[in-house]
Amino acid sequence: MAFIKRLGWYLVGLSIGIIFLAFFLKKKSEETGTSFCYFPNCRVLKDIRSKPITYSDEVAHVFKVDSITWKDFFEEGNVDFGKSDTKSKPCKIYFISNKEQTIKVKNCPDKVEVVEVY
Repeated sequence: MAFIKRLGWYLVGLSIGIIFLAFFLKKKSEETGTSFCYFPNCRVLKDIRSKPITYSDEVAHVFKVDSITWKDFFEEGNVDFGKSDTKSKPCKIYFISNKEQTIKVKNCPDKVEVVEVY
């Protein structure tokens, strides 16, 4: 019976701790605008959004540079790591797709360039 009692108190303390932790982390993320990105797709898109974005001449002529369209790619897009060249220096190349299209992006240390749209 002593083990069951200790297990019960442990679970009560654990659940209270998880509730406090969730409350404080939610409040911190709302105040500072931070987001917790631990998955590779999220980390790449967050890195791309933090840099100025430029467009190649081909992309600028073929497609209108519409912020809503690009926002969908850089916030909700899926990075295809199978096609991407993540080891190239100095600029890494990523293929990012949304529901209809795929773009090729060069992620350099100081800027991001949209190279092609498929």
